[in-house]
Amino acid sequence: MREDTGPEAVAQLADRLAAATRPLLDELVQEGARRMLSAALEAEVEAYLAANRQARDEAGRALVVRNGRARERAVATAAGMLPIQAPRVNDRRDGEHFTSAIVPPYLRRSPRLDEALPVLYLRGLSTGDMAPALESLLGSTARGFSPTTITRLTEVWKDEYRAWARRDLSGRRYAYVWADGVNFNVRLEEDRLTCLVLVGVTAAGDKEVIAIQEGHRESTQSWQTLLRDAKARGLEAPILAVGDGALGFWNALGDVFPATKQQLCWKHKVANILDKLPKRLQGTAKEHVHAIMYAPDRATANREIDRFAAVYEAKHPRAVASLVDHQTRLLTFLDFPAEHWIHLRTTNPIESTFGTVKARTRKTRGAGSRAAALAMAFKLVDAAQQRWRKVNAPHLVAAVLRGIPFEDGLLVKPPYGPATAPDHDPLTQEVAA
Repeated sequence: MREDTGPEAVAQLADRLAAATRPLLDELVQEGARRMLSAALEAEVEAYLAANRQARDEAGRALVVRNGRARERAVATAAGMLPIQAPRVNDRRDGEHFTSAIVPPYLRRSPRLDEALPVLYLRGLSTGDMAPALESLLGSTARGFSPTTITRLTEVWKDEYRAWARRDLSGRRYAYVWADGVNFNVRLEEDRLTCLVLVGVTAAGDKEVIAIQEGHRESTQSWQTLLRDAKARGLEAPILAVGDGALGFWNALGDVFPATKQQLCWKHKVANILDKLPKRLQGTAKEHVHAIMYAPDRATANREIDRFAAVYEAKHPRAVASLVDHQTRLLTFLDFPAEHWIHLRTTNPIESTFGTVKARTRKTRGAGSRAAALAMAFKLVDAAQQRWRKVNAPHLVAAVLRGIPFEDGLLVKPPYGPATAPDHDPLTQEVAA
């Protein structure tokens, strides 16, 4: 009997081979990861022993020596559950103790998996659904992720959030802040959760989360509560705030920090303008708007705005009004260093952090409770900020905080007097350079 070699038979054979080799591939990946982890732990111990080889007692015996291996334990990682036996060190010096930085004591899962739990929760998985989902990824040995464990973690994160939300903000200056409201479905409640997020740029050019609070539909009162609370804890007025067109934040900002300059988010504005035009014109109109958004100076931006108005005013006045009515606040970024423009045009630090979660929660029931969702949002942003890079040319942030003026992205040299000549101002010299 001849073997069937038709297309369907070949496809079935390929499926069977894939199914048969998939477990083998997973095993190879896990075994490779286990060996790499073991090698890293050995190298860590060897480095510690080598650094302390000269430590001896009165009899000349080494004070820092190996001490066998710890009991085997399983650590949950992205490659699955990895069994490890970490090497131990006996350090007999007073006040000294070896602790692995790679796999600290009592670690049962990698930090990256801890970051995954808030994402899964905010995407709508209940604690009961989460354990099977993780087991399908990590294998049947993922026993550490029971619903009880996840619930306990949630309670811990709630406590962490409450402590973080009360921390002292005095002594920290933020040149720029981004503000946005993120909405989540709440599975056990009718109303959606509006999470108000404020992210700032420190004097060193680092991005960090300043505040996260629950709000009511991004209302003025909700933003006032957040900003007043931050001010009461020591927050000084930032130089520039970036946000979308929601009036609640801008009204609150004008009340709490009236001296802060305002920059509207171009990403939201572009979407708003295009929404007022027929689809057949949106491609060309987007190019026109981008010519304004990426203009090299204010004069060019104003000319491009006039061109846009001339083209669309007659038939699409609402689109033109959406641009012209906010012209000043759309171009504020031009009065800051050109190296920072890419950061100041949009609220991207917040948008990108919550983007995948927001997209998913539209299709699911959402998180279980408002308190849990808020704590998970805090953990999500807290994890994200560990990977945020500094703003471009971070040394220029100090110049912004000092009030050194910029025009069209370039340093403006004021008429200095003899006592304050640029030669006597190291920061001005550095900026000018």
